[in-house]
Amino acid sequence: MKIAFFSTKPYDKLFFEKENSTYGFQFNFYETHLGPHIVNAIEDEKVICAFVNDKLNRQVIEVLAEKSVELIALRCAGFNNVDLEAAREFGIKVCRVPAYSPEAVAEHTMAMLLTLNRKTHKAYNRVREQNFALHGLLGFNLYQKKIGVIGTGKIGKAFIKIALGFGANVIAYDLYPDPELAAKGVDYKSLDEVFKESDIISLHCPLTPENHYLINKESLDKMKHGVTIINTSRGNLINTNDVIKALKERKIGLLGIDVYEQEEKLFFKDLSTTIIEDETIQLLMSYPNVLVTAHQAFFTTEALTEISQRTLRSISDLLSKGITDEDVLL
Repeated sequence: MKIAFFSTKPYDKLFFEKENSTYGFQFNFYETHLGPHIVNAIEDEKVICAFVNDKLNRQVIEVLAEKSVELIALRCAGFNNVDLEAAREFGIKVCRVPAYSPEAVAEHTMAMLLTLNRKTHKAYNRVREQNFALHGLLGFNLYQKKIGVIGTGKIGKAFIKIALGFGANVIAYDLYPDPELAAKGVDYKSLDEVFKESDIISLHCPLTPENHYLINKESLDKMKHGVTIINTSRGNLINTNDVIKALKERKIGLLGIDVYEQEEKLFFKDLSTTIIEDETIQLLMSYPNVLVTAHQAFFTTEALTEISQRTLRSISDLLSKGITDEDVLL
C-alpha cells in the first residue's frame, strides 16, 4: 500500500521509516504542504498522511476522492484543517493521533512560562557577553500564583500536574470537568471567572468555531493588568491584533506562543536568509516580553515515536483489518 506524506521534514522520514519495518508500506514524501497546488501529484496512493498546516478543504478532498484515496491520516491531534463534512460526503475516512505524549506539550508550556518569567534566554545571552548584572532579570514566584487552565484534556491535565508541583493554585475551565483534577484541588470555574482571577492563563483547548479568537479585546478587558498568557494549542485561539494592542497598553505582562494564526507561511521552514513579509509576527518578536517558538511543543523523541507508531497502526487497522478505533477515527 502506498502512502503520500505531506509537509515532510527529515525527522518525519526518520521516525516513520523506522516504524515501517513492521508494516512494509511504500512511502512517497513531499516537502510541500498539501493544498490545491499539489493535490494532482497524487497518483495511486490510497492514504494521505497530513500535518497541522496541510489544507484539506472541499476542493482538495474532491480531488482525493477522484483519485480513489480511502483514508486521510493526520499525524497530529488537531483536525481543524480538514473539511470533515466533505470527507464524509466523498466516503474518505479521517483518522488522527488523539494523544501523543501530552507531557511533551505540557513540559514545553512550563518551559515557556519559566523562560519568560525568569528571563533565562536573556541571561544566557548576557553572560556570554560577560555581563553578569541582574538588572532587568527580575521575575516572580510561581508558588501560590493563580494559574488558569482553559481545556483540561490530556495535555491540560499534564500541565496542571506540573503547575501543582510548583505549588501554584490552579483554576480551570472545561465543558467536561475532570473529577480526578477536582479531587486534587483544581477549582473549576466559569470562563469569565478564569479570565478575571488568573495571574497566568494557559490555553490547552482544541480550536472550534465556538472558541475562535477566544482571546480577544473583550476577554482581555476582563483579565488582570499584567496577566501572563501562554498558548501551545492553536494559533487562531488568539486574535493577534488585539493581543498586540494589549501588549502596548501593558495589559499583558508576558506572552508565550508556540502557535500563530498565520504560521503555515512561516513555521517548519528556515527563513533566516529571507525577508519575512509578515509584519505582525515581526512586531510580536520585537517585544522583550514575548517569546515565540515555532510549533515546537510536541517535538520530543517520545512524541515522534508515538505519532509514527499510532499513525501506521491506525492505517493498517482501518484499511487492512477493517477495525474501527473510535479514539482515532473522525
